[in-house]
Amino acid sequence: MRVPLSWLREYVDLPATETGRDVQAKLVAVGLEVETVEQIGAGLKGPLVVGQVLTIEELEGFKKPIRFCTVDVGGANGTGEPQEIVCGARNFSVGDKVVVVLPGAVLPGDFAIAARKTYGKTSHGMICSTDELGMGDDGTHGIIVLPPEHEVGTDAIELLQLVDEVLDIAVTPDRGYCLSMRGVARETAIAYGLPLRDPALLDVPAPNAYGYPVKVADPIGCDKFTARTVVGLQPEARSPIWLQRRLQKAGMRPISLAVDITNYVMLELGQPLHAYDRTRVDGPIGVRRAQQGEKLTTLDGTVRVLDAEDLVITDNRGPIGLAGVMGGANTEIADVDGEHHSAEVVIEAAHFDAISIARTARRHKLSSEASKRFERGSDPQAAAAAAQRTVDLLVLLAGGTAEAGVTEVSAPSAPRTIAMPANHPDKVAGVEYGRETVVRRLQEVGCDVYGQDELIVTVPSWRPDLSEPNDLAEEVIRLEGYENLPSTLPTPPSGRGLTDRQRLYRRVGRALAGAGYVEALNYPFIGEAALDQLGLDAEDARRRTVKLVNPLSDEEPALRTTLLPGLLGALRRNDGRGSHDLALFETGLVFRPTGTETKAVRLPVDRRPTAEEIAGLDASLPRQPRRAAVVLAGAREQAGWWGKGRPADWADAIEAARTIAHEAGVEVTVRSDRHAPWHPGRCAALYVTVNGEETLFGHAGELHPRVVKDLHLPERTCAMEVELDVLEQAVDGVLQAPRISTFPVATQDVALIVAENVPAADVERALHEGAGELLESVRLFDVFTGEQIGAGRKSLAYALRFRAADRTLTVDEASAARDAAVALAAERTGAVLRGA
Repeated sequence: MRVPLSWLREYVDLPATETGRDVQAKLVAVGLEVETVEQIGAGLKGPLVVGQVLTIEELEGFKKPIRFCTVDVGGANGTGEPQEIVCGARNFSVGDKVVVVLPGAVLPGDFAIAARKTYGKTSHGMICSTDELGMGDDGTHGIIVLPPEHEVGTDAIELLQLVDEVLDIAVTPDRGYCLSMRGVARETAIAYGLPLRDPALLDVPAPNAYGYPVKVADPIGCDKFTARTVVGLQPEARSPIWLQRRLQKAGMRPISLAVDITNYVMLELGQPLHAYDRTRVDGPIGVRRAQQGEKLTTLDGTVRVLDAEDLVITDNRGPIGLAGVMGGANTEIADVDGEHHSAEVVIEAAHFDAISIARTARRHKLSSEASKRFERGSDPQAAAAAAQRTVDLLVLLAGGTAEAGVTEVSAPSAPRTIAMPANHPDKVAGVEYGRETVVRRLQEVGCDVYGQDELIVTVPSWRPDLSEPNDLAEEVIRLEGYENLPSTLPTPPSGRGLTDRQRLYRRVGRALAGAGYVEALNYPFIGEAALDQLGLDAEDARRRTVKLVNPLSDEEPALRTTLLPGLLGALRRNDGRGSHDLALFETGLVFRPTGTETKAVRLPVDRRPTAEEIAGLDASLPRQPRRAAVVLAGAREQAGWWGKGRPADWADAIEAARTIAHEAGVEVTVRSDRHAPWHPGRCAALYVTVNGEETLFGHAGELHPRVVKDLHLPERTCAMEVELDVLEQAVDGVLQAPRISTFPVATQDVALIVAENVPAADVERALHEGAGELLESVRLFDVFTGEQIGAGRKSLAYALRFRAADRTLTVDEASAARDAAVALAAERTGAVLRGA
C-alpha cells in the first residue's frame, strides 16, 4: 500500500515538522512494515510554470516530426515575452495550457535545463510530459495538457503536487484494513496519540424500496450489497488534477472520471467498488454462483470459463462481472475518448466472502486491487459509506444527480464479541499493563469494552483478524511497544545432546564438504517433466509421488522422490553462469508413498491429540527416507605448476559414497548395474551389509548421455545418490577410532587375470577373506586389457598391505598370507596369477 504523506495529513493533524522517515519510525513501532519512503520530486527545482501555446511551426527535413512553438508563460521568464521552445510531441494544439520548464530549472534525475540549439532553432526550455516530471503513467504518453481554467504563469510544482513523500507499506494478510488510507490513518493517529478524522463517517440515507433492483441468491458469498444510481453525468468531465495525482502517487493510473472516483474511494476507505453503465445493464443486478462452463469476458478482454464455485454478478443476459475480482466488458463505463459516453451509472458497493474471492482469483490467475482487499477481509459496514462517498464525488466533479433510490440487501449479522480476563495481556507479555491500559488500547483500535475483571470486547467490523483473547492481547502489546518487553532468556531443560542419527548426518555433511563438495539446498518439489528427463521407466517407483493440494507451482505439484533433479538444476544454473568445475551435494528427505497410507483426519485444536490420533496421522504419511546425493562436472583436480589436472568421472562419484560410508565405519561393495538415470555401462550399485545381508545402499556413476542432453548438462556429468537410513542400519555398534600400529607394514602386489565379466569387487572380497587377519587393506591400482592378456579377459592389479598388531611380520608370513588370498580368489572367481 502506497501512502502519500500529503494525503495522510488530511485525516491526522501531524506536526508540520514530521517527515516521512519520522512517520515510518512511528508506524514500524506499532507493527506496520514500512519498506521504503519515496521522496517524490527530490532534486526538482523551478521555474516550472503553466504556459499557453501561442503558435506552432512545423519544421521540415527531419526524420521525425518537430515543432517550433511559442508559449506564453506570463512574467515567469522575467521578460513577459513568448518563450520559444522546440518540441517533438503531437498531442497539443494552439491555445492549450501546458507545463513549461524554463532555463535554470532542474528536473528529477538531476537533469538541468538550459537554452540550447537543436533542429536549427534555439529552444529556451521544454514543454513537459508526465514521465519527465516523474509523475507516473497518465495513459497519454505525451505532453501534459491542463484544463483551461489554470492561469498562465502559475507555479506548476504546487499545482501538480510534484513534491511529496510516499510510504510503501507491506501489508500482511491479517491487517487488510491497512490497504486503505483510513486504516493507515487510524494506526498513525494511535501512534501519535492524535484524533482521527474518519472519512467513513458520512450521512448515509436509509435504504428504500425504489432503488435499483438487486437479487442476492447466495447470502453466504455476498452478505451485503449496496446499489446507488447517479444520472446526468457530463461526458466531457475530467478527473481534477488533485484526484489524478493522488491516484498516481498511490500507484494507480488515471483512466476516466467515474473509474478514477471508484478507485479513489477504494484507496480511501478500503471498500472496492464497481460502476456499471446503467444503459448497458439489462434488468436487475443479481449475485449467484456461476454455472459450470459459463463464459464471461472481463475488463482485460479475456474470455474466462467460469467454475461452479465462482461468485458472479449477473443481469438478465447472464454474468456481467466476476464478483470481487473484475467487472465484465459488456457493462464497462467507457472513457470519454471512446465511442460510448456513460451518463448514467449504477454504483455497486458489496461485501463478499473472503475465501470465495481468494479461490476465484487464484483459479483464474487474476489478482486485482479489489480481490486483494476482499480476500484479506474488508469492512462490511463501510459499503454504504463508500457508495455515498462515490455518489458525492460524482455529483461534485461530474455534475451528476443522485437518484433518491437506495438499495441495500444484507444478511442478518451480529457484532462479534470476545470474553477476556482483564489481566490476560499481562500474562501473555509478562508485563503488568493494568486494566485501564488494556481498555484504552482496545478502544483505540475501535473495540467497545465492558466489564471489570472479565472484559466483554466487541470487535470492530474492520478487524476480522480479531477472534480470540490472544489476538486482543497482541493488540495491547504492540501498541504499548514490543521494544518495552523485557528480554528474558528461557531456561532449557537438560538433555543428552544429539542422537546417534543426528551425529551421523552431521558427520556425513562435514565429510562431503571436506572432500571439496559444496552444499546446495533445493525445494523439495518435483514435476512429471523432471522424471521424464531422468529417463525413468513408467513402472519406476520414483514416479509414484505425493501430490500437493495447493502447490507453489503447477509445474512442480509433487514432493520429490529423489534428490537428483534439484541438484542437477543447481549444477546447470551454475554452469550456465560460468562456473564449470562443480561438485555439489545435498542431504535431505525424499517422499516415497507405499500405497498403504490412510486418509488423514483433522486433529482437534482445543486439546492435545490422543496417542491413537497421532498414530493415525503418522499412518497417513508416506515413507520419508533421508538421502545424500552428489553431482560432479568439469575438473576434479585443477591443472597447475604441479602437473596436469583431471576431469571428474564415475570413480569420483563412487568415492563420494565410500567417503559417506567411512563416517559410519561401514565398507561399501561396488557392483555393475543398470539403473536410470545413469549410463548402463558406467553405473555402479552400492551395497552395505545390514544384519549379515548385502543391502542396496544407492547408485553412482556417469549419467546417461540422453539425460545429459535433455537437462542441458555438461558432458560426462556424474552423480551419486545413497540412502542414509540404510547406512545407519549397517552401523555395527559404536564407531571405533582407528588404531595406529607401531610395527611396519609389509606390502605385496598381485596381478590377477580374470574373465572380463567378473566384478573387481568379487575378486577384492575373495582376497580380503583369503588373506586373513594380517591383511590391513587391499587397493585396486590398475586394470589392463590387451593382446598379452587375451580376448575376453582383464588383468586386475592389487596392492595388499599386511601388518600385525604385536610384531614385525616376516617375509614368509606376508607371502603366505598373499598366497592364501590368491588361492581363494582363484577358487571363487577363476583368477590366475599373471605371469604364472
